[in-house]
Amino acid sequence: MNNFKKLSIVIPAYNEGATIHHILNKIKEVNLDFGIQKEVIIVNDCSKDNTEQAILSYIEGNKELNIQYYKHEVNKGKGAALHTGIEYATGEYLIIQDADLEYDPFEYNILIKPIFVANADVVYGSRFMGGNPHRILFFWHSIGNKFLTTLSNAFNNLNLTDMETCYKLFRSELIKKVVLNEKRFGFEPEVTAKIAKIPDIKIYEVGISYYGRTYKEGKKIGWKDGVRAIYCIVKYGW
Repeated sequence: MNNFKKLSIVIPAYNEGATIHHILNKIKEVNLDFGIQKEVIIVNDCSKDNTEQAILSYIEGNKELNIQYYKHEVNKGKGAALHTGIEYATGEYLIIQDADLEYDPFEYNILIKPIFVANADVVYGSRFMGGNPHRILFFWHSIGNKFLTTLSNAFNNLNLTDMETCYKLFRSELIKKVVLNEKRFGFEPEVTAKIAKIPDIKIYEVGISYYGRTYKEGKKIGWKDGVRAIYCIVKYGW
């Protein structure tokens, strides 16, 4: 019998004051299967806009949603914000959620299902499998994502279709034991390489939707992060 009772939803936030209430509204409306409760952990990575005010105002007006708020006094990067969120998570499982609207919280149950059906330890949500909606944006980004995933698979002996996805669901006791170093977008290849090395790990992948943003709409990842990802794949996968 699986004793999964609470899902910790870790949200790294940087300059998301204009949109973070939208994603929190979606999370609030989600009814998780199997009677699972929600814990939202927001880590504000020293935003320069009104992100903190937006979060505190939302918490005050929505006390029925279990939200824990933390902030960095200096900007450290998305990976560092995730490290903080993972540290303070109290749920049996943990999922990463970006503060923007690219990923749909109503699909949490898709990622949860392999836990109960197959006792999964980790579930990746792939933007490149299944028949879910996928916004058409950047050709070279898609090529880059597939290249990084293939390179990561080769080093880690996996067959993922989307290593760089935001939606990764972990058994909390497992991810808390992994020593993570990458402070920025290198988190994705590093965590993938390190969980792949855990003996008898059960990793699953499910298809999800993707409502991508343009740079004008607030997308932050760039080509330098892709170069860093290659470095991380080689460093941690060797």
